[in-house]
Amino acid sequence: MAGVLRAERVWVETFTGLRVTQFSGLLKVVRARGGNGTLRGRPWSLPLAERVLMVAVYYRTNLTMRQLGPLFGVSSSTVCRVIQKLGPLLALEPIARPTDAADRLWIVDGTLIPVRDRQVAASSRNYRFSANVQVIVDADTRLVIAAARPVPGTTADAHAWRASGMAQHCQGVTVLGDGAYLNCGMITPHRKRPHRELLPGEEADNATHRKVRARVEHVIGRLKNYKILRDCRQHGDGLHHAVQAVAHMHNLALAS
Repeated sequence: MAGVLRAERVWVETFTGLRVTQFSGLLKVVRARGGNGTLRGRPWSLPLAERVLMVAVYYRTNLTMRQLGPLFGVSSSTVCRVIQKLGPLLALEPIARPTDAADRLWIVDGTLIPVRDRQVAASSRNYRFSANVQVIVDADTRLVIAAARPVPGTTADAHAWRASGMAQHCQGVTVLGDGAYLNCGMITPHRKRPHRELLPGEEADNATHRKVRARVEHVIGRLKNYKILRDCRQHGDGLHHAVQAVAHMHNLALAS
């Protein structure tokens, strides 16, 4: 029995990036959101824990459904149905406005995610069809606060931010952004004016700004350890569900 538990622990930690206790928390959330369904009709060939594990492995490794099928002893069509059913249930919990909002510092940035669905992507500056996803991160805890729905990769960060509606999450919170978010209600770095260098104090402010804002880059880098965000083959809302699920798993890994 101990050998079986050890094998399950190695499987979970190796293929999902989560510890067993963290994965148990994810499983609890999916079950509470109705992951088992009504238990009527034809039953699933796998228990809920293995189905959640399958989706987590899919997001972490970006294996094809034909590759995942033999690993779990099911057909590729079953893998597809499981991902479509449970993917949305792994979504990030909505973050309520913190009670100490005035003392919090959040950072926003956009990232390009290569995606095959050209209805949600456009040929952008990385010469690939990509989608722009806006992400809000807490500067202290490095938890993902929210992630917007993807927009075509040619969309400027400021426009993507305004269209995302995520500003409502930031009421009363100080938000940091880079120079692409001018006039968006954020703290942005000082810009050079024509024929005028930055003042010494402004240079120091920009250096501090860069140092703090680097935290959102680190978080996005951690999110992209989940390889689904390096080349998403999903269509329609598949990328949005993947981003939400990956952000949820990232938060579990940090908070647990």
